[in-house]
Amino acid sequence: METTRTKDIIVLFDVDGPLTKARNPITQDMLDTLTALQKKHYIGVISGSDVKKLQEQLGKSLVERLDFTFSENGLYTLKEGKEFAVKSIKDELGEEKLKNFINFCLRYIADLDIPIKRGTFIEYRAGMLNVSPIGRNCSQEEREEFERYDREKEIRKKFVETLEKEFNSYNLQFAIGGQISFDVFPKGWDKTYCLRFLDEFKDVHFFGDKTFPGGNDYEIFSHERTKGHTVLNHTETIKELNELFLSK
Repeated sequence: METTRTKDIIVLFDVDGPLTKARNPITQDMLDTLTALQKKHYIGVISGSDVKKLQEQLGKSLVERLDFTFSENGLYTLKEGKEFAVKSIKDELGEEKLKNFINFCLRYIADLDIPIKRGTFIEYRAGMLNVSPIGRNCSQEEREEFERYDREKEIRKKFVETLEKEFNSYNLQFAIGGQISFDVFPKGWDKTYCLRFLDEFKDVHFFGDKTFPGGNDYEIFSHERTKGHTVLNHTETIKELNELFLSK
């Protein structure tokens, strides 16, 4: 991208919430804002989702022109649309531990009494596992219903607490994010993993919504290398970007 940008600033965004409604496509006003921002500063996204899901939400053309796309917390990274770095949870844990963990989760979900269940309860990604008590094949309406139910019953929170006790020796980290699931990955493989690729930048700004302790944005939001911003939707993101970067 031909710009007069310097390496002083890179602005990173979580996707669900700050850029789009969960698992929904990006809106034109958000796209226009990112285009204007990229003319002044380097930009990237950091998400637990895989590249395919990011392309569905953000559009393939945007993913290709982002300076960095940190999918799976940066375990599968694109730089200017091209594969840049890959790390595998399978290689880190080993097949036996991975199988034991998955089997336990499936048994737990089978015994879980919640209003509805759909399909794809565990999604294997290169750098992590994504576990969903309701199943990722639920509809948008069912997704929103489960989110409300989970706020009241703390289904995901209790699930994670059980896994932390059961697999204490596995050196795993858990992060509740989005509406229906939580991510599982080796400790240190949270969203701060991507920072190892950003040493050339003086300031790293991060926009996230799950910035509270236990949320999947907390570690990078509170990291000493970043300037964290809490935004709950793309409207808040646009407002803050205008105030911080675009109106100057």
